[in-house]
Amino acid sequence: MFVKLISPRSPVQFVSRREKAINFSRLSLATVAALFPRGTKIEIINDSIEEIDYNNKVDLVGITSITSTAPRAYEIADKFRKKGVPVLLGGIHPSALPKEAIKHADSVVIGEAEGQIKHVVNDLKNGKLQKFYLCETRPSLKNLPLPRTDLYQKNKYYKELHMIQTTRGCPFNCDFCCVTDFFGQTYRTRPIPDVIREIKTASRRSIIFFVDDNIAGNPKYAKELFKALIPLNIKWFGQASLVIAKNRELLRLAARSGCTSLFMGIESVSPSSLKEVGKSMNKVEDYKESIKIIHDHGIGIVGAFIFGFDSDKKSVFEETVSFIDKNQIELASLAILTPLPGTRLYDKIEKEGRIIERDWSKYTIGEVVFQPKLLTPEELQEGYYWARKHVSSFNSIFRRTFHLRKSSLLYIPINFLMRKASRATMKGALSSSTRQNINRR
Repeated sequence: MFVKLISPRSPVQFVSRREKAINFSRLSLATVAALFPRGTKIEIINDSIEEIDYNNKVDLVGITSITSTAPRAYEIADKFRKKGVPVLLGGIHPSALPKEAIKHADSVVIGEAEGQIKHVVNDLKNGKLQKFYLCETRPSLKNLPLPRTDLYQKNKYYKELHMIQTTRGCPFNCDFCCVTDFFGQTYRTRPIPDVIREIKTASRRSIIFFVDDNIAGNPKYAKELFKALIPLNIKWFGQASLVIAKNRELLRLAARSGCTSLFMGIESVSPSSLKEVGKSMNKVEDYKESIKIIHDHGIGIVGAFIFGFDSDKKSVFEETVSFIDKNQIELASLAILTPLPGTRLYDKIEKEGRIIERDWSKYTIGEVVFQPKLLTPEELQEGYYWARKHVSSFNSIFRRTFHLRKSSLLYIPINFLMRKASRATMKGALSSSTRQNINRR
C-alpha cells in the first residue's frame, strides 16, 4: 500500500525556504505515519516547499489541517478525489468541523489518530471506508511507536531540531485555545523511559524541541522527567506556563536538564483581559518577579501576547511593547485574538454576531476576523502591525538581548530573522495609507 501524508502550505508569508521547512516539519504526520502497518510505503509531503504530484498511483492520501490551512487542504483533497484517490482528513480543524471537512474527503478522523488508523486501513482494504472515525477513548501514551522522522530526512532543516512529545493536553482551559477540546479535556503523560529512548535516537548535535503545550503541567512528572534528562547533556526548549516560576525546585531542574528557553503565554498585561478568557493562572502583579526568576536560572523567554480582547483600548499596544522592552523578553510573539472553531471564544463571538470574516485562510492570528468591542477592526490591525514593527526594531532587539545573560545571545539571530519576516509581511499586506498610519503612531 502506498500512502501520501500532506501538510498544506500556510497562507502566512515567509521570507525564506528555511522558515517554511522548519515551520512545516511538524511531528503530527511523522506520528501518524508510525501507525500504519509495517511494509506500507509512506511519503510525507511539505506543501510549503515541495510540489505535489497528483498523477502518482497512490492508495490513500492523508491531509492534516489547522484552521488557516483548511482551504488549501480542501483544494488538495478535491484534486485527488477527482482522480479517484481516497482522501482522509484529520487534525484540529477537521476535528472541530467534521461535517464541513467531509464535503472534501472520503473520511475524517476526529481527534487523535491512535487506534483509528488500523480501522481506516482495514476498511480501505475491504472497500468500506466510513465517513467518520471518532476517537471515543483517549489512547494510552505507553509504548507508542516512534514517529517516522526518517521520512523527513530529505528536509535538511529538520535535522537541526528533534521534536518530541512527552505529554498531551493542558491542565488549563483558556477560552481562545483549541488544545483542551481536541485532547478531550485531559492531560496525559508518556512513560519517562519511552521519552528517554526516543531522545537517544536524535543526533548528538540536535536541539530537542518538546512540542508539549505545557511540559510542566504536571509538576511531579516534570521533575522526574528533568532529572532523567540531566545525564543526557542535551539542550532543549519547550512550552510552559509562567506558573513554573513559583516552583523553584522544578525550575532549577529544568535549567540543569538543559532547558535554554521556554515559550510562555503571557497573553496580556491587563488583569481584566486575562479574566475575560479564563487565564486566571496568570497574575499581572507577579509578572516582573516571575520573569526575573526564570531569567536568573539562565532560561530565555519567548513571550506570547494577544491583542483584541474586549477590554483592550488603543493604549494596549504601547503598554505591551513597553512591558516587553522593560522586562527584556528575549523574543516576542504577537498575535491578534482569533475565534478558532472548537473554542469557547468562537462560540461566544459567533453567538454575538461579531464574526466579520468567514474565509478560514484569514484565521492566521495575524488578521482581524471579528468585530472588537472597544476598537475598530482597522485600529486593531494597525495597532498589531505597529507593535510588530516596534519589537522588531534594532533599538528593541538590542535593549532585550544585549546584556550578560547567555540565554539572550541565542535570540539575537532569531530576532533579526523575525525583523525580516515582519517587514516582508507588512510590505506585502498593507496599503500605503495603512502603512502611513502605522508610521505616524
